[in-house]
Order: sequence, then C-alpha cells, then structure tokens
Amino acid sequence: MTAPTTPDDRPSPLRRALFALPVALVAVGVWFFYGSLTSGRDPAALPSALVGRAAPQTALPGLKGLLANGAPVAGFSSADLATGQVTLVNVFASWCAPCRQEHPVLMRLREQGVRILGLNYKDTAENARRFLGGLGNPYERVGVDANGRAGVEWGVYGVPETFVVTGDGRVAFKFVGPLTMESAEATLKPQIEKAKAAKPATDKPSS
Repeated sequence: MTAPTTPDDRPSPLRRALFALPVALVAVGVWFFYGSLTSGRDPAALPSALVGRAAPQTALPGLKGLLANGAPVAGFSSADLATGQVTLVNVFASWCAPCRQEHPVLMRLREQGVRILGLNYKDTAENARRFLGGLGNPYERVGVDANGRAGVEWGVYGVPETFVVTGDGRVAFKFVGPLTMESAEATLKPQIEKAKAAKPATDKPSS
C-alpha cells in the first residue's frame, strides 16, 4: 500500500511552474505556427525590422582562395548593394544541411539572371570552398562573416536566410529557411519583381 502523501512530499508551486514552462512554450510555438498557416502567411517569410530600411553597414572580405574564371571572387560592402540592380543576399554555411538542400534553387536563379551575393556565416575558408566547388557557385560575390558579427547586424535567425535588396540598397523582403523551387516561384520571385518596381527612397541609404 502506498504511503499517504505528506505536505513535505508535495511539489512546491515553483517546481510545478518549472515543469509546466516547457509545455507552455511548445504550445505557444504551435499556436504561432498554426496561426501563420490559417492566416495565409508564409511562416518562412518572417517579419524583419530591416524591411524598408537601408541594408546594414557591411564590409566583408572575400572568401580566401575562391576563384571564378581564374580571378578571385571578391567580398562585398554596402556600396555593392546600391548599384541600381535588385540583389539577393543569401546567408549560407558549409555545415548547414538545409543550405545544401536549397543550393540547386540558387543555381537556377543565377541562371535566370538573378544577382546573388553570398554571406558565408561562421564557416572556415576550406570548408566553404569545398562546398561551392562541389555544388557550384551561384554567387557574384562572397563575403566572409567568420565571427557572426554581420549576421547580428542583419538580424539573422539561422541559416539559410535570403534577403531581397532593392537597387538603392534597401531591404525589401526576408525569407527564412531553405528555398525550394515552389517557394522561389510563389514567394521570392514576386518579391523580386516588386523590388524592381519600387521607387527609390528620398533619403539616401547608408554606404
């Protein structure tokens, strides 16, 4: 027979709250995801404080040893995002499995004339070169963010992420997670066209 529970055996209110906290967090996450689906919003298209604003101050060195047509592939700065041409900034890393999953989509977009710059996030030069050497290089330029500082400035949640930047250097859209052929056609390309049609802002973006 089980001995009766004494007051000292009962879990304290604090302990009960600690046990309940993970369950509550999971419930909130499920509610947010379900709400995104039922409201018609794409959960991959998360809001960003950068949208509508000048891209963050950026000055990233190139990926050491990466060549294209025998010449080094340069890094990029804020000035390279304000050339009058809509640009994708894709955050990637060789250690990121979803980055491998989306890579054929980036290669296809490059073939279709989309300008893409790569932000290599917390990676090593050797592994990043091997990644691009094996899968192909869709990037016009590749900037190295070895310590993740640029990722913080860009508000990166994780990799991969893709930003649409207008011709005057403003962030127009942010896509979180791996692109698929379907999401590229249904979500990303309309945002690219919208960015192309956007009028330049009256205030100058930072360079």
